[in-house]
Amino acid sequence: MILTVTLNLALDVTYEVPALARHTTHRIRATRSRAGGKGVNVTRVLTTLGHQALATGLCGGPTGAMVSRELAGAAVPHDFVPIGGDTRRVVTVTDTDATVFSEPGPAVTPGEWHDFQARFAAHASRARVVVLSGSLPRGLPDDAYAVLVRLAREAGAKVLLDSSGPALRSGSAARPDLVKPNAAELAEAALDPRAVPLVVSRGPAGMLARTPGGCWEAAPPEVLRGNPTGAGDAAAAALAVALRDDVPWPAALADAVALSASAVVTPVAGEVDLATYHRLKQHVTVKEVPCPW
Repeated sequence: MILTVTLNLALDVTYEVPALARHTTHRIRATRSRAGGKGVNVTRVLTTLGHQALATGLCGGPTGAMVSRELAGAAVPHDFVPIGGDTRRVVTVTDTDATVFSEPGPAVTPGEWHDFQARFAAHASRARVVVLSGSLPRGLPDDAYAVLVRLAREAGAKVLLDSSGPALRSGSAARPDLVKPNAAELAEAALDPRAVPLVVSRGPAGMLARTPGGCWEAAPPEVLRGNPTGAGDAAAAALAVALRDDVPWPAALADAVALSASAVVTPVAGEVDLATYHRLKQHVTVKEVPCPW
């Protein structure tokens, strides 16, 4: 089983408009609402691919109740720890790209954080891989992911970390099995890229990986237009499966790039287009390169 963690859960609201412009009124062509947050998106993708996965995290308030109902209706396996604060909303406006408005999230109490750690440890004992994704809500310490990395390791699970800022920096110091930032997050967190295995997302350019066996560059065969907000989460899903199955790095990166690209052509995060995925996977270019770090 692959366990995903979303500490800053969200209700994702997507608006489609012909073209986004400042200081004007927009007529929305389509609206979608669904449970979101990076770990939830990873779980959706894993479930679509037929893998056993479970989403956990923190969930509360009226928005949290909407999130729970949507996940139950979509048959996404989940078990969230209830909190007093209201789960946040994330609004994405898409035209030929995506503009995202993300609320900060609820304040979490020390007692709620303690309860989550106990629930997490129980789930991690049944998991082969743990995916720690996204931002931290208010009230949690910067080392929250570092704490969870250690708990997962004690439970015998491998760990993939995908976050940003101080949470990424502190979590990486606990030495997860793989860290997956994008290029901007890597620079912002000032990580030592030699400290842990690292896969860096570079948008349409693909991915760059530093591994114990060398550095690899993987690029898609074509650039796809659409909504890129769930592309990184699809890549994390592919890499989690690769960690679980000990897939060699070139094959793991080819899979991650193809799955990431297949998410761009879908309207909302957490979905992938399987036909696009299988088509692109055969043509991803993966080559060994001199390590840039």
